[in-house]
Amino acid sequence: MTAERHDGGRSWVTTLTISQLARRSGVAPSALRFYEDRGLIHSDRTPAGHRRYRRGTLRRVAFIVFAQRVGLSLDEIAGVLAGLPEHAVPTRTDWEELSADWRRRVEARIAELERLREGLAECIGCGCLSLDRCRLANPADRAGRRGPGARYWLGDEREG
Repeated sequence: MTAERHDGGRSWVTTLTISQLARRSGVAPSALRFYEDRGLIHSDRTPAGHRRYRRGTLRRVAFIVFAQRVGLSLDEIAGVLAGLPEHAVPTRTDWEELSADWRRRVEARIAELERLREGLAECIGCGCLSLDRCRLANPADRAGRRGPGARYWLGDEREG
């Protein structure tokens, strides 16, 4: 880390170079530059044009990585971060509000994966009738009458 003067020389702020931020966050420098181009993170520039990131950027990058793992797009993440001051990271209150919505997303993904797991051994209602089991699980292509696609995997209930 380096200490550099910011805010017109009034205070000292500990900053990270892009390689230090990459090493600490586990995110490639190219991804960090991409995040910066998208406005998700911000850097200060030295007189030589080198990027310097404030320490809070490390938490902001961790937030971005976690949000991506939850399934948010970069546009959605940008929308969330746009509500924060430029160098701020989400507070505990922000996190609690965001995580409630994210919890619903995670639960929906878990349900989808459970349907996928079930479909690995059974008919998923695609109407293919090509497997021996399909005649038992989906006789006369009952699932096909509900529309295109893998109906059971999409969440349709099986008929008795």
